[in-house]
Amino acid sequence: MTHDTASRTAHQGAVLAIILVSYLMIILDVSIVITGLPHIQEDLAFSAARLAWVQSIYTLTFGGFLLLGARAGDILGRRRMYQVGLAIFTVASLAVAMAQGAAWMVLARGVQGLGAAILAPTSLALLTLHFPEGPERRRATSLYGAVAGIGASVGLVLGGLLADQWSWRVGFFVNLPVGVLLAFAAQRYIQESPRRAGQFDLPGALLSTAGFGALIWGIVEASELGWHDTPALAAIGGGLVAIVLFVLHEARAAQPIMPLRLFAHRERLGAYVARFLFLGAMVTFFFFSTQFMQQVLGYSALRAGLGFLPMTLVNFVVALQGPRLLKGLHPGAQLVLGLGLALVGLGLLSRAGPGASYALAIALPMVLIGAGQGLCFGPLTASGVAGTRVEDAGAASGVVNVAHQLGASTGLGVMSAVATAAEAGRVDAVAIAHGASAALQGATGLMLLALLVAVLLILPARRRAQGALVTSS
Repeated sequence: MTHDTASRTAHQGAVLAIILVSYLMIILDVSIVITGLPHIQEDLAFSAARLAWVQSIYTLTFGGFLLLGARAGDILGRRRMYQVGLAIFTVASLAVAMAQGAAWMVLARGVQGLGAAILAPTSLALLTLHFPEGPERRRATSLYGAVAGIGASVGLVLGGLLADQWSWRVGFFVNLPVGVLLAFAAQRYIQESPRRAGQFDLPGALLSTAGFGALIWGIVEASELGWHDTPALAAIGGGLVAIVLFVLHEARAAQPIMPLRLFAHRERLGAYVARFLFLGAMVTFFFFSTQFMQQVLGYSALRAGLGFLPMTLVNFVVALQGPRLLKGLHPGAQLVLGLGLALVGLGLLSRAGPGASYALAIALPMVLIGAGQGLCFGPLTASGVAGTRVEDAGAASGVVNVAHQLGASTGLGVMSAVATAAEAGRVDAVAIAHGASAALQGATGLMLLALLVAVLLILPARRRAQGALVTSS
């Protein structure tokens, strides 16, 4: 082992803890506001139409600046950019907690998303830097992926608890001491990556940020105002054009912000597509299950948050213990099993209607969805960075996170339109139940597509890799 490798692996436990806690903080702030939205609307005088921007602006800046944040880490140093992203995110969290009006809240959430866009890909790239390819990296990426699922689930419960018992602001105030501790720990334990000289690919950064930003903004606006809204459709069209120009530019750039060779690897390509589809299905599940419990079954925010406990607890146990209990299955097979369980759970949940039994119609499907999510995120994350070269680690982690955010935004936007059509202009509990059912049926379709991608692309690649490993040993 070289001195450089030894220094990078000397504090692996501390490095992993720093990365997981920072990523958990990002994921929690995506979901913690959902069950607290009615309280936020009342406190800050949001209109019903603009309330969605509390969540959407975060997704917009997060997804729009992801590739730029990932590439900045490659060029300027990943630990340095991790600390920059952490500082932006922490200060913005404080601003969110102190918000006195709707505009203040939306602006602060947008800046928070910018910090997350730097922090998320940089933390995943640091993980690949400190954990060499093999069992150690697979374990680390499995835990990283598990945090994505667990954090989203815990955030829903925690958001409802805080909103009902204290204040929705508490969850954001907590980020301040956590952010300060992470900054000191990162300076002490995380090894700086080599800075890569050369061009920054500014045209690529601008095209990717403008393209993904316009696409997400257009989807969010269209889901809220309708898919006939001209500015929203223009933004979607402009975003797609910018993304096409971005891809054409990347094919010719000397030092691209997103090397197209990342997509030549069959397993990585499958992981990006499957993650996009999986997140579209899961965010739809969270959003419409919350609505169903509160607006159809009459649950409070806290009770709705607690209603996710069957999913949350099973997700937590499976994410941590599943790989050990299923050690006979290689990650590709584990992913297929997880997607299959989530598919069945979503299909069952989509059949719930007014007066449904919580135990049979909601809790039981959530157990299956929780088990499926617990099995999926680790393999999806590992496959998304599988076989990457050191110089491509930041770009690969950026694409993983772009697939995550675009999948969530696109899936929720499309399924919101599906729900609106099913509600047919009515606002009673029966109509809301019909809308939620239609959206969840759509999510079931997305999960089925993700399963097909895993079977056709990820599973064969994983089997070949496993066979090569056995042969070489």
